[in-house]
Amino acid sequence: MQTRCHLSVLIHEQAKKYGNKRVLIYRDFGDTQWKSVSWKEFSRKVRHVSNALLNIGVKVQENIGVFSQNSLQYLYTDFGAFGIRAVSVPFYATSSEQQIQYMIDDAQVRVLFVGEQEQYDKAFRVFSHCPSLERVIVFDKRVVISPNDKNSIYFDDFLTLGENSPRQSEVEKLYAEANEDDLCNILYTSGTTGDSKGVMLSYGQFHAALKANDEVVPVTDKDRIMNFLPITHIFERGWLFLCLSEGAEIVINTNPKEIQQSMRETHPTCMSSVPRFWEKVYAGVKDKIDRANPVRRKLFMKALAVGRKHNIEYLSRGKRPPLSLKMKYALMNRTLFSIVRNELGLEHPNIFPTAGATVSEEVECFVHSIGIDMIVGYGLTESLATVSCDHKNEPFTVGSVGRPISGLDIKIGENDEILLKGPTITRGYYKRDALNREVFDEDGYFHTGDSGYISKGELFLKDRIKDLFKTSNGKYIAPQMIESKLLVDKFIDQIAVIADQRKFVSALVIPDYALLEEYARDNNIKFGCREDLCADPRINKMMADRIETLQQQFASYEKIKRFTILPKHFTMESGELTNTLKIRRKVLNKNYAGVIDKMYEDADAVQPETPVK
Repeated sequence: MQTRCHLSVLIHEQAKKYGNKRVLIYRDFGDTQWKSVSWKEFSRKVRHVSNALLNIGVKVQENIGVFSQNSLQYLYTDFGAFGIRAVSVPFYATSSEQQIQYMIDDAQVRVLFVGEQEQYDKAFRVFSHCPSLERVIVFDKRVVISPNDKNSIYFDDFLTLGENSPRQSEVEKLYAEANEDDLCNILYTSGTTGDSKGVMLSYGQFHAALKANDEVVPVTDKDRIMNFLPITHIFERGWLFLCLSEGAEIVINTNPKEIQQSMRETHPTCMSSVPRFWEKVYAGVKDKIDRANPVRRKLFMKALAVGRKHNIEYLSRGKRPPLSLKMKYALMNRTLFSIVRNELGLEHPNIFPTAGATVSEEVECFVHSIGIDMIVGYGLTESLATVSCDHKNEPFTVGSVGRPISGLDIKIGENDEILLKGPTITRGYYKRDALNREVFDEDGYFHTGDSGYISKGELFLKDRIKDLFKTSNGKYIAPQMIESKLLVDKFIDQIAVIADQRKFVSALVIPDYALLEEYARDNNIKFGCREDLCADPRINKMMADRIETLQQQFASYEKIKRFTILPKHFTMESGELTNTLKIRRKVLNKNYAGVIDKMYEDADAVQPETPVK
């Protein structure tokens, strides 16, 4: 049962309830051994952080920065800050020096917590350029602090300032004074279209969100949660706090690249993720099917058909499967599907919330077919994550983003824009009064910038209104929809659709280089480097055929007519991706202007039906 209280005392209330029960499973920075922390120990460390923050002079509603990957210390810091009514301002661990300098200055951060060497080095380099910044506290004790740095200390030394809780009476007083109107977090959006904006999130928003999600998200103290997405991300943050309020165990995965191994070692029952994770799983399973002998391939395809019929055609529509189908599915589930789930470390799956981008219907059907409850949802930082989501054991439509949570007023406005009002919606952007007047209308509705519609109680998304492309022929193109359809192909790792003010749709394609090189070797295609590989006509013919197969359901004007395979990934360092791995289209258009223009040479010769290189 959920513990409902102010976030400032949540960990302490749970410690009273659960005592020595394990809550956090983690690995030290750079270590391979899993360790654990009890609720009682979690509460004690949070109390030490609160006391230490008071001892270094942090005031009520002062902004402190956290620039780190997921870690045990990150959670101690966040909840310790909540305990003294300070505001936690999380930065993505992948943020650039320019980004963190902007956020430190904008939020007037005086105390900054950092994770590993990379984060420390960036903080040290910008320190002298940030007038407000006075102190840096380093989580990872392996970090080499510069001999010229007199302003940084290790987290373990910082904790000694709060040992024995020397100022606990003041902390207790602050607990009593904590209220729903206090700011809890300022989360800076990743900024696909300009400077990051600090979204203000209050304790009242968290209280309303935790209550509304508790009504529809079946997480309990029997669940083990894999913490995969950055805690900086509002989806992971809201989900993590919900799971803590339910008494669930949390596995902290510090390195996202190790996620699949971490899952196999710790066997979670739940995990929030973005669609790209499941696209990779789908591509991996599909690749194994393609490589299997004909008998095995036929068996697995038959199993998937049974899973789809049972879980999508019947259960998702609220219908009871016939006994014969039920028995067939039970057999497939015990044998083939259990093998797939076990390879993922998901022996006892409960729910897997998925949001943050468009979910391909093909991937959604696959995940449900193998017996994993993908809970598709929709939300924004400004709505404290969940606006809507699928409900376990209730009918849902593949392609929707579920049913709205309680307490939220959703209206479809001009251009089918989704408008929101309710207790989970932000009061606005930090120190951005002019922008706040733009995004909130006179009736108090927040304008999301997303277009969609509601059908039979479920919300369906169309695309970001600002992302909609209009071709020179007047046709509107939804690039994210097209991209999500093509990303299910095992050979496509990244893709960016180009169409705005152009005669037709084209694309920049980043292949899975390892698979492409394997394909080239298997087909006697010689290459000396990635550039050779990407330019080879036989490689491009293979990719064109695969793209055409995937876009058969598109209208002619939506189909990719030309594409270029690129020899390097889109990256955050180049400014082409945000910290949440969303494409910055303006930057791509600038960085690849020559490549894009070349695709539109002799445009009149392009036939509308077939993609060509």
